[in-house]
Amino acid sequence: MPYRPTERTEARKARTREAIVAAAIAQLADGGYASATVQAVAARAGVATGSVYRHFPSKADLFAEAFRRASGREMEVFADVMADGGRSAAERIAVAVEAFARRALAAPTRAYALIAEPVDPAVEAERLAFRRGYRDVLVGVLSEGVASGELEPHDSETVAAALVGAIGEALVGPLSPAADHGSGRHESLIAALVQFCLNALPAPILERTLTS
Repeated sequence: MPYRPTERTEARKARTREAIVAAAIAQLADGGYASATVQAVAARAGVATGSVYRHFPSKADLFAEAFRRASGREMEVFADVMADGGRSAAERIAVAVEAFARRALAAPTRAYALIAEPVDPAVEAERLAFRRGYRDVLVGVLSEGVASGELEPHDSETVAAALVGAIGEALVGPLSPAADHGSGRHESLIAALVQFCLNALPAPILERTLTS
């Protein structure tokens, strides 16, 4: 009779896999990809290195999953903060950009690993997918702004993609390992980034005429 895993065995395997993923995410937060070896993750998870490879064929597969989990949580926060709540599109975008920047600057090593640190191609593919995800969230808000008359009709995908790129690029330097991670400049950086994003929004023609 062929061996069939029991529910208990499957549950134990699932717990071990989750522990490995959690350890990989914690390793990224502590030392970024530069410290992210399978051996370090195994030690942190309290399992043998071979156990890691039983769940993930390669380091790239492991950290692609860790990236998906960590970035997925950040995107959830971004989208939740941008929920309508009776606010204008500009207000929603401003609040979300500020929240994203604050979370990144509060955990610079982890954020740098997610946003800009050199990674394996499999992880880079995940990074690009999440950038498109952020873009799509912004497209929804921009489109609602156009529908309400708050924003001028525009190419929302291009504007959203440009905002995502600007946010990431503005944070790369402050998050990098060579940067001073003290909080002294954070407030001015966040304020400038939020203002830049607001200035980039296509205001209605009447508003632009009145303010020009």
